[in-house]
Amino acid sequence: VRNVRGKDQPITFLVAIDTLDRLRDVDILVYREPYGGEVAYAAWRRQFRGKSAADRLQVGRDIRSISGATISVHAVTAGVRRALADLAAWHHTGVIK
Repeated sequence: VRNVRGKDQPITFLVAIDTLDRLRDVDILVYREPYGGEVAYAAWRRQFRGKSAADRLQVGRDIRSISGATISVHAVTAGVRRALADLAAWHHTGVIK
């Protein structure tokens, strides 16, 4: 579970990975901004599935942007990218199994 900064408020999300360090799912737990809540829609979150720390996860290329939710899209994408990198590193060093 992590937080990223949206425009003014934190966005709380959860990242789940499999044993091969591939993303199983992203879930937006708490979205506090008045706009941009579309990042919580399953159709948008689904595009992260199967990605790993080796994937670029670049908005506009790998990840679709959402009109009116640009800041949230970039924030969540960066947060997922960091979470995948951390989880892969922890898994590799044996901190998690």
